[in-house]
Amino acid sequence: MFGDPVLKKRADEVTDIDGRLVELADEMLLTMHEAQGLGLAAPQVGVGRRLFVYEIGESGPRAIVNPVIDEADGEWEYEEGCLSVPGMYFPITRAKRVHVTGFDLDGNEVSIEAEDMEAKLYQHELDHLDGRLLLELLDEDQRKAAMKELRRRAEMEQREAGPAAR
Repeated sequence: MFGDPVLKKRADEVTDIDGRLVELADEMLLTMHEAQGLGLAAPQVGVGRRLFVYEIGESGPRAIVNPVIDEADGEWEYEEGCLSVPGMYFPITRAKRVHVTGFDLDGNEVSIEAEDMEAKLYQHELDHLDGRLLLELLDEDQRKAAMKELRRRAEMEQREAGPAAR
């Protein structure tokens, strides 16, 4: 969740695609589905590795290891949310089309051309792998309003938790 230091660090390259990584991806998919998200990056579950899972359209669940966007063009604005800042949505402008390369969980190279919502998803998850939250893409006024709301929520949670949590 917002505030965890792992979300601010660039994730490390994956050097070995093994059973542990596949298990991590499976657990991440369960977490993503429970949270009703489209994608989830490893740093969002406290793991500083360059991996994200996603499910969009009819293709079924997927994972990409060490993803890179090597081409991007066009511009598209979309109301975007994030599982790390739940319930908050912002108009974010991103590239309309991207080309993503990386590896699947079998170690095979993947090359994906994507646009619109799928392109947005890849850019969003890669931001997480680079230690950047969508809050950093907001203009100054939007960011101030978002931070004020996050502080308000944290204070409410603290009050609800009672004196034992302080």
